[in-house]
Amino acid sequence: MPELQADELIRRTLAGERVPLARALSWVENEHPNATALLDACFGRTGGAFRLGITGPPGAGKSTLVTQLAKEYRARGEKVAVVAVDPTSPFSGGALLGDRVRMNELSGDDGVFIRSMATRGSMGGLAVHTAQACDVLDAAGFERILIETVGVGQSELEVAQTADSTAVVLVPESGDAVQAMKAGLMEIADLFVINKSDREGADRAAQAIRSALHLRARTSEWVIPVMLTAASIGRGVSELVEAFERHLAWLAETGTLERRRRQRLEQRLESLVRERLWEDFRSQVPEGAWRDALATLGERRETPNRLAERLVRNGGPKPGPTEPRGH
Repeated sequence: MPELQADELIRRTLAGERVPLARALSWVENEHPNATALLDACFGRTGGAFRLGITGPPGAGKSTLVTQLAKEYRARGEKVAVVAVDPTSPFSGGALLGDRVRMNELSGDDGVFIRSMATRGSMGGLAVHTAQACDVLDAAGFERILIETVGVGQSELEVAQTADSTAVVLVPESGDAVQAMKAGLMEIADLFVINKSDREGADRAAQAIRSALHLRARTSEWVIPVMLTAASIGRGVSELVEAFERHLAWLAETGTLERRRRQRLEQRLESLVRERLWEDFRSQVPEGAWRDALATLGERRETPNRLAERLVRNGGPKPGPTEPRGH
């Protein structure tokens, strides 16, 4: 595809053209100079898509489940985008997992768009880029956006929190399924899924999760369901979609959806303001003054709190005792 002017690429992205859309997502992921203009153009057209997070430990069959969910949503007439967050190749910086090969059966469907996003060792930045990519896909007309994460580390939890509704996927063999929930999964899960439920122990694992949920203090009126699926044979997928849709309807009816989205926007605004203020502040502090401040801190001649206050107020460290004091 020949290089397009920014305005033309943005226009064609908003029209849902696949190749310009893929390039637009690369702009977002790589922080291209035109990414801000793209995101500004998309923002007014967001809010129509439901964003569904799929997270859980490696080996839970998330990619197969996401493929089946996409097929089920397509059968219901919905346009579906998949954002798959992958670990990063240390050589190319690109997404590493071969799981996406299993999604190839969706590649001939114009109503499905699949994008892998590499973690590149980032933490908070990954969640920001994922949310921004979802904005672009939302503006391009996709009605269901499935966000699949590779694991259950901090960055994956942050990514899952960019979704409207999040399913935590486990397997019957994880005898430590309930133990894993202590890592924050209990807090982000709107649904629990025991995948590969054609294996022994699925009912036992589901009951363990229900018991843990029963003991937990309720934070909302939503009763978290525990679903059984066997994605490799398509079992339970339709029921899982119905559970997602019930949760989305509950979110909308109770005003929780609007509150969650407003909270995410507030967090994004706070992050952007903080980033800009930091850049402005650093540009005003001479490099020599910054190095002196770090030396002062390293020698324990000033506390971090007092030094930060002085830097913000004066733009530099306090002069030493042998130097003339300024005002």
